[in-house]
Amino acid sequence: MWNLRELVERYIALADGFGHPLPLSQFPLNEVEIVRLFGSFDEDYHISRFLHFSKLTGKTYAIGGEEVTHVSIAEAIKEIL
Repeated sequence: MWNLRELVERYIALADGFGHPLPLSQFPLNEVEIVRLFGSFDEDYHISRFLHFSKLTGKTYAIGGEEVTHVSIAEAIKEIL
């Protein structure tokens, strides 16, 4: 599984920068891996405050007890990398 730095680097490459909603399905992981990875980061207060989940159109995933489709990551996450 990826560490936080790897997740952020992949997000930036796929979303073309910080703050852009990216479908979780764009990550090269299967559904179980996506739920596990984002769920674990969502449970950590120091990390979760930089992850913003939303429900738009697309495949839904259960992250933190919510049905979500997209994630955006705030640039301020660089403070903890």
